[in-house]
Formats: sequence, structure tokens, C-alpha cells
Amino acid sequence: MRSSKLEIFENLVSAFEAFPSIGKKSAIRMAYHAAMVDNFAAMKLAHALEATVGSIRRCKKCHNMSENELCNICSDPARDESMLCIVQSPKDILSIEDSGEYNGIYYVVSQVEDLDEEHLFHAISGVDEVIFAFPPSIATDTMILYIEDKLKEFDVNFTKIAQGVPTGVELENIDMLSLSYALKARVKI
Repeated sequence: MRSSKLEIFENLVSAFEAFPSIGKKSAIRMAYHAAMVDNFAAMKLAHALEATVGSIRRCKKCHNMSENELCNICSDPARDESMLCIVQSPKDILSIEDSGEYNGIYYVVSQVEDLDEEHLFHAISGVDEVIFAFPPSIATDTMILYIEDKLKEFDVNFTKIAQGVPTGVELENIDMLSLSYALKARVKI
């Protein structure tokens, strides 16, 4: 008896499913759209993926995504180099940049185990303020303490982004850690 599955189509579904937040049903819809509905969009996606995989690398200075040795942020002379925002992922840089509220430089530290201390020491040269922009967790609090300890010999101020209750969310729907941070970081009105 022959299988009714199309191996090539199933491979495409599996490829889409490998991406974060894409379940089986979404992967099937995307694969069907690419194979049967819009071949041009599918080829455009394939070329964009090929170009991205072949061109994107880590910035030599901050570890952000870049097409060159230095990313656009590190090579921008208009950036405020007195502020260094430490994040866990280049995706975090994209989010902060989209906010339009920050004009300093960045440094990516995914995990404490990956931290190259000498590289970080070089990155904070000329920096007055180190801003930690990590999601709240015990692991990130530990990483903040570890990095602060490593940088204690440098004359820098340490801050972290405010954390707490998101706008428009009922308190009953807030996790306890976020609610705890919100209460601790309360401000006078």
C-alpha cells in the first residue's frame, strides 16, 4: 500500500515547524501557501533566507547581528557611548530600538558561562552607566550580580530597566514575580 503523504511537502512542513512558535497546523498552512498559493512569495522567502544565513554574523564589538564587522549601532558616531545597555539577545536590541527611547550602545550576554570578561572590559571603555535590560528572573538577577562584581573596579553606575505591571492588564493576571517587582519599584506620585 502506498503512503498518501508527500515527502517533499512533509519536509517543508517540518522545516517551518522547526521555528519557534510554529505548531503543526501553522506549519501546514504556511507550507501549503508556499507550495500551492503564492510561489513567488515562497521563492522570495527562500532567497531572503539564503542571503540572511550567508551574510549575518555577530558584531565584533557588541555581539549584535550585523552584515559587517561592526553593526550599524556600533559604527554610528551619533550614538551616546557613555551608556551601555546589556541585553541577553540581539532580538532584545531590536525591541529597544523600536521603542525609540534609547540612543546608547549595547552588549549582548546570553549566559554567564559565555561571558568573555576581557571583551566586556574593552566594551565598557568610556561608559558612565551600565543598564541591564533583562527579563525578571532569578537567573538574570544572578547574572546582573555577577557582571556587577566583575565590573566593580570600573567607575560606572549600574541601573536596570523598570519591571512590573504591563499597561492594561488586570492584577489577577500578573505573575507573582512581576507583581513583586512592581511593588518594590513603586514611585511617588
